[in-house]
Amino acid sequence: MRRRTKRLVWRRSSECTSGTCVEVARVPGGYLIRDTKHPESEPLSFTDDEWEVFVRAVKRDEFH
Repeated sequence: MRRRTKRLVWRRSSECTSGTCVEVARVPGGYLIRDTKHPESEPLSFTDDEWEVFVRAVKRDEFH
């Protein structure tokens, strides 16, 4: 699912059916993450390098 906000394209997993998920937006040099329950709040920001480390960890199932 995609939502545009202030020129950002926010994406959330198609597995998110409850509406209580996180959304991710690509920005120059990194990514923003926000809580769908509070989209007006300041999003967390991550550099490209930080995001790559996170994605690798998820793929290795390091979060349980």
